[in-house]
Amino acid sequence: MKKIFIPGAVILAAVTLFSCQKTVHPDLNTASPKLVIVGEVTDGPGPYTVAINRSVGFYSDNDFPAVDGATVKISDNLGVTDTLTETSPGVYTTHVLHGVTGNTYTLSVTVNDTSFTAISTMPAKVLLDSVTFDHSGGRRQKSEIIPQANYQDPAGIKNYYQFALYINGTQFTKDIYAFNDRLTDGRYLIQSLRMDSTYLDPGDLVKVDMYCIDVNVYDYFNQLSRASGTGAFNTAAAPANPATNITGGAYGVFSAHTVSSKTVTVF
Repeated sequence: MKKIFIPGAVILAAVTLFSCQKTVHPDLNTASPKLVIVGEVTDGPGPYTVAINRSVGFYSDNDFPAVDGATVKISDNLGVTDTLTETSPGVYTTHVLHGVTGNTYTLSVTVNDTSFTAISTMPAKVLLDSVTFDHSGGRRQKSEIIPQANYQDPAGIKNYYQFALYINGTQFTKDIYAFNDRLTDGRYLIQSLRMDSTYLDPGDLVKVDMYCIDVNVYDYFNQLSRASGTGAFNTAAAPANPATNITGGAYGVFSAHTVSSKTVTVF
């Protein structure tokens, strides 16, 4: 799993999400510790993972305790239930579950007799056609090279997308890339993945993952982006908690989504 930042006070939890590094910012105010649950099911081969940590206060050291000994299950609408095994502290792994578009997945977590649940439906897959680069430059003194995700949005269907960007093998985590097709239904899209503080150079290796997510997961990351200001995580403002799809009082998100990827060299 990868690194996730989910302050509840502020959390910096090293966990995997969406086969990439995610950074999540709920409320920055001092608060009692809460569980942070982050999990996924994709249309790629398993196993899939769920990470459980406990939040700490804003002024606490960046030590976010893993939650051991939880009971974690993921089931689908076809009757398959997978009881996950704790493969490292706070990280729980599936055995038999396989992600399929159109299926609905239910996550169930029990910690100290307290239960948490989340539901996510995996949308139909949209393929990432190509990745190109905009060399027109930006507002800063140094010219920017901006990666662009190119894909055909299906007509007549509400689609929600999220993107992860890797530069020379390291995920760029300063911006949230979550979009819908409310104004672009059925169009061929050239989606700019503008970066807040990182520049690309010719010869850099760029990987883009495109996820088709459901509306609840989109709402979570869209609210997170708005709260953090222009999509950047480095903000002095204290964002409100995004509307998680996990019931029971935990932070985090559970997503069933497709993945389409392209790796290109900056030219």
